[in-house]
Formats: sequence, C-alpha cells, structure tokens
Amino acid sequence: MKVHPFQVPKPLHQNLIVQVDREPIFYNRLHQHAEIQFTLIVKAKGKLIVGDSIHPFKDGDFFVIGPHCPHMFKNDKSDAMSHKISLFFTEHTFGASFFELPDLEELQPLLDISREGFQIIGNTEPIQKLMVQLPGLEKLDRFVAFFQLLKRLGHADKKTLTNFVYPKKIGNSQGRRMQTIFEYVVTHFQSEIDLNTVAAQVHMTPNAFCKFFKQHTNKTFFQFLIELRIEHACQLLNRSEDQLSILEISEQSGFSSISNFNRQFKKLKGITPSRFSAQQEDGKAVSIPI
Repeated sequence: MKVHPFQVPKPLHQNLIVQVDREPIFYNRLHQHAEIQFTLIVKAKGKLIVGDSIHPFKDGDFFVIGPHCPHMFKNDKSDAMSHKISLFFTEHTFGASFFELPDLEELQPLLDISREGFQIIGNTEPIQKLMVQLPGLEKLDRFVAFFQLLKRLGHADKKTLTNFVYPKKIGNSQGRRMQTIFEYVVTHFQSEIDLNTVAAQVHMTPNAFCKFFKQHTNKTFFQFLIELRIEHACQLLNRSEDQLSILEISEQSGFSSISNFNRQFKKLKGITPSRFSAQQEDGKAVSIPI
C-alpha cells in the first residue's frame, strides 16, 4: 500500500467503499487520499492527527476526514482488538453532477464542511447504528443507508477538525518527511525532544526544519508538540481508574515542570487540569477545539 498518496482499494462494481479494520494497531502512517472519509471508532482509544491538529478518540466517536487532508489514527496499545468502520466516497462517486441535482440541494452545506473535516459532538448513537449496518448491506440498501447517514450528519452538531486548508496534494518526498516527523514525535513525546534531534530525523537544519513544518501544518513544531502532550494528558485525566496525580500525569505527558503543564493546559483547554478531571468525574463532556 502506498503512503503518499494512499490508494483506497475499490471493490469491483462498487461506488461506495466500506472498510472494516479489526487489528491491534490501525494503519499508522500519515496518509492522504482523494476520497472523503467517514470513520466510526467502534472500539479503540488513541489520537487522531489530522492536518494541523490533534484530537483524542474513543469508542463511539465519529469523524469526517476531508479529501487530500493528511491524517493518521494512532490507537493506544491494548490486549483487545481495535475496531473501526470507514466509508469512502467522492463528490463524483455517482457521476460528475450528481450532488448538484436540485433534489440534493439540502446536502450542499454538509459537503462543504466535509471538505474541511469535522467530528460529531453529542449523541452519535443513530449514526453508529447506520455505520455498523453498512458492511453487511447489498448495493441498493447501502446506497439508501448512505443518504440516511448524510441526512443525519447534516443535522448533527459538529466541530471542525482543522482550520488549515490544503490547496494541493503533499508530494511523496514531503509526505515521507512529515510521516517520519510525526512517527518520531508520537513515539518520543513523553521524553524531552530538542529541535536539533527532530530536524536530524529528516536530514534538515533546525532553521529549514522549522520553516518546513510551519509550511505544512500552519503552526510551529513546539506548538504541535505541546498540543500532542496536552491531548495525552486529557486521556490520562479521563482514566479515573488509574488514580494518577496531576504531577504524575504531567510527567507522563512529557512536561518537566508542573507549573508549565498547568499553564499550557489552561491555555489550550480553558480550564485547569484538576477542573478538567473533576468535570470528567461529574460526567460532563468537555469539547473545546484546539
């Protein structure tokens, strides 16, 4: 399978592509494809890197990834099999002008926001039921379920995944570099990372690396690193069974100073780590885009 660009395997005589992943580790390479991607996380926890942003995911989460948007689902290691269901299509899946039909005018706002990508917030159960049915449906039933899904998505509450617009595909050389950077950071973010070391992973000088990273993510490398560490901390704060202290969570998320951890957490999430933890225990969802 190619990483850049990633070619979504298309079954013969099928327009809508449904893919079921049941594996210990999801395909964890930064990749992009021409199709819009709908993904339901059936069973897994981890982080989604998409465009210039990082988002945690858990059982029941639903994401829409825009066309040609670099992304990677990085699930946590677990003894259980991870499970997700994805649906792939393009605006030309049913013909060049299909979605321009007057009868489908209601879908245009959804298609517009799908180009950017979003996550459904709130109750996803009706969407989950439709996605779980898709792999077992025949062609016509799958077509009908697809439009039921589009209608529900159109009325659902959403939050944008990334504000960075990708006007063109990332080339093979650039893509391999970004993949190498993300893989290194995701593997080592709990330890100290210096600019010289990460730049050396892609054989660049620190200055050239900083310009390259900013160009392809619309943020500095250390902004990205802090966001990744904070999202990891949020996952630890959600796991009340671990009973970790704020100091332990700070250290396990790669922060050498708890005061810096508290400051960066509040800057990104709008509340302190202890308050965030208390809200999780109270069952109140915190959904603040980074």
